[in-house]
Amino acid sequence: MQETRQNKIARLLQKELSLIFQQQTRATHGTMISVTRTKISPDLSICTAYLSIFPSEKGEEILANINANNKAIRYELGTRVRNQLRIVPELRFFIDDSLDYIEHIDELLKK
Repeated sequence: MQETRQNKIARLLQKELSLIFQQQTRATHGTMISVTRTKISPDLSICTAYLSIFPSEKGEEILANINANNKAIRYELGTRVRNQLRIVPELRFFIDDSLDYIEHIDELLKK
C-alpha cells in the first residue's frame, strides 16, 4: 500500500520537475535536460531525481548549476504541487549515464 503511494508521488514529481527544466532550458539554446527517473524515500522527505543531460559534455557543469539553484527549484516545485503534497521533499540530483553506457555497448558490438 505504501509503495503505491510512493510511486504516484514519484511520478508526479518527475512530471513537474521535467516541466520546470523544460521552461528553464528554453533560455539556454543547445542544451536539453530530461528527468529519466525519480525515487522517493518511504517517509516522503527525500526525492532523488536522475537527469539525462544533452550534450553530455556539459553534464557536470549543468548539474553543478542545478545543485546551486536547488532551493529555487524546490520552491518552484512547491508552488506547483502545493495542493497534492503537504511537505515538499528535499531534492537530490544525479546524472543518469545509462544512455551513454548503452551507446558505448552498441559501439563495442559493432566492432
